[in-house]
Amino acid sequence: MDDIFEKARELAQMIASLPDDDKKIDALNQVRKILHDISPLKHHPVDCVLWADSESIEANEYNPNAVAPPEMRLLIRSIEEDGFTMPIVGFQDDECVKIVDGFHRRKSERTSRKIHESTKGYIPVSFIREEKRGISDRMASTIRHNRARGTHNIDLMVNIVSELHEAGMGDDWIIKNIGMDADELLRLKQVSGLAALFKDRAYSRAWE
Repeated sequence: MDDIFEKARELAQMIASLPDDDKKIDALNQVRKILHDISPLKHHPVDCVLWADSESIEANEYNPNAVAPPEMRLLIRSIEEDGFTMPIVGFQDDECVKIVDGFHRRKSERTSRKIHESTKGYIPVSFIREEKRGISDRMASTIRHNRARGTHNIDLMVNIVSELHEAGMGDDWIIKNIGMDADELLRLKQVSGLAALFKDRAYSRAWE
């Protein structure tokens, strides 16, 4: 074990000697990915947090989470004072990283010069599992993250339910993966006004 730690210290010195911060950050990212590959906990995305160029990070088009101005100001203050304590969650899409969760943390970096300068224009990212990269799984993941904390834009939630339905996801899949009950799903369907969402589905007369 001592030999491993000594080699790790030598590697740290080599990275510290690189000529600029961008090269150091890139080297650290590569080392983290190598270690992640052999980690017994690699099935957890947080096992490997990488720093991604903020310019390469894009919002998704379906996020139903909203943050009121006072909470947004508090989030910015929190990151300014405490730094990033939680990475955003994303997936690699060609040349960019698409956000699954953490849009407002990324917005904080784009809004606050203090945060931007402290991270040198980078954002900490953990990446969802490869098998969860499909659009339906990503939508469900975003909603699960949001429902644990925050509020939802009802119109976007209705759009998501409609899109999941059109993608062939049944009520049981939506209820299981988004964490809502049958009555809540019914309410969203009623708000949508789309008759197609009620096809082949029987519900309690309590909603009549």
